Amino acid sequence: MSRHAQRRDKLRQLLKKRGPDAILVTDECNVTYLTGFTGDSSYLLLSHNEAIVVSDARYTTQLEEECPDLTRVIRSPSTGIMAAAAEAVISARVSHLAVESHHLSVANFQMLESELERVECLPTTGLVETLREIKDKQEVAEIRDAIALAERAFAVVRAGLRPEQTEKEVADALEYQIRLFGGRGTSFTPIVGVGDRSALPHYRPGELRVGDAGFVLIDWGAQGPLYVSDLTRVIVTGKAPARLKKIYQVVLEANRKAISVIRPGVLMGDVDRAARGVIEAHGYGKKFSHSLGHGIGLQVHEGPWLRSNVERPLKAGMVATVEPGIYLPGFGGVRIEDDVLVTRDGCQVLSTVPKEWSDCQIHALGAAAS
Repeated sequence: MSRHAQRRDKLRQLLKKRGPDAILVTDECNVTYLTGFTGDSSYLLLSHNEAIVVSDARYTTQLEEECPDLTRVIRSPSTGIMAAAAEAVISARVSHLAVESHHLSVANFQMLESELERVECLPTTGLVETLREIKDKQEVAEIRDAIALAERAFAVVRAGLRPEQTEKEVADALEYQIRLFGGRGTSFTPIVGVGDRSALPHYRPGELRVGDAGFVLIDWGAQGPLYVSDLTRVIVTGKAPARLKKIYQVVLEANRKAISVIRPGVLMGDVDRAARGVIEAHGYGKKFSHSLGHGIGLQVHEGPWLRSNVERPLKAGMVATVEPGIYLPGFGGVRIEDDVLVTRDGCQVLSTVPKEWSDCQIHALGAAAS
């Protein structure tokens, strides 16, 4: 049995516990996870006995190649995908249909209900996402590859940093290098913040130049064929302010403390609290303004969620970021982010970019281009 068939069987088991006869999977990442199909504009109808992909003629050959074991419904250009999906539901004699309420718009849900007058449509959330939290060996290998892509690109860009480079140019260089090394691109628009802009956790790179301040924060990731990575490091490009070194050491301590408690059975909230406790003990609690981390996989933000209010246990096979930060408006910020795999007896840090304070230093930026 293929890994995708095994995933569909696990989803069927969840459906049996919940009661619906079938589920209409409309989230594209979830469709990919359950079928291996890498196209878009396609739904999966999964019942206890059938697995039907509803798509269009653009993907006929691709569907045959990527998921030959599935029944395929190819809609005509004049038939909308919701109508085609409804026809498939009726043909499958489904009476209770689960739908992904987190993905389906109100308008599409109402359209589906109007097409399925004799079918009870049941909004559900998180069924496939819960399965996706636990990565198999192949998924972990693909995440490792995405991390390696990101790290190779970062090494090249870091070595070539020049004072006149803008934040946007650094972000573009990361994208370019990732593509050169075989990736599909960055997994999100890189955050490149020079000086006080590094205090904005989700800053969009602009026209500040690397030489305009003595440090820069870079948050980036790579998109492999399917799986992604997400990393953050600070680079000191000039004379480092003593204040920067102080908060860096606190964030590094918080990063390591959180990683040290990660293992199966530990509550996700406890991992966040471990890092947050370090930062609070040093008086910067109010300056750590986001949760500790999130899962990565097919998406750059997915479960598990390392938040203080999440009282769910970690399980082996989960992969999450650990990214504590301190942000001081008007001065700057520090975030140190690693990608971490939960193993059977602890955890493994998958990212390898050095993170000691001494590793952040660039003693001489490249000379300006003539």
